[in-house]
Amino acid sequence: MLNLLRAANLSLLVLFPIAWFAPLLRAALLPIFGMDEISVISGVQSLWASDVFLALVVTAFAIFAPYLKTIGLALVHFDLLKAKTLPVLGYLGKLAMADIFLIALYVVVVKGAGRVTVEGGWGLYLFTACVIGSIAVSILTARHLAKQPR
Repeated sequence: MLNLLRAANLSLLVLFPIAWFAPLLRAALLPIFGMDEISVISGVQSLWASDVFLALVVTAFAIFAPYLKTIGLALVHFDLLKAKTLPVLGYLGKLAMADIFLIALYVVVVKGAGRVTVEGGWGLYLFTACVIGSIAVSILTARHLAKQPR
């Protein structure tokens, strides 16, 4: 069981960066002119030019929180970090889930405007799967460690 959790968690170290560069959304004012693809990285880059505080928040939630959690879980899996840190790592995963909520809210608001076309990209699904997978790995890790004799 622990080997499966290790493999799943380590795969997230590869999948998260792919999700950051993958297209989350495709948006256009008029679809006849073509749609621009927006990724986590391209979104953060444009935020740095307009709103530094929001860029910091998105960078923390979308990039640092899930990756730090994944690294922390790997350290727990290989007995390099105590299992007592699992609750803190769980909070990092919830912060990443908040980012997905904000993206979904953005899609709903923009679609309501009527003149803008917005479509979810495959990166949105990949990023969501990575975050949910990370939450599942941390829950299963906590259960596995609770069953271990001390």
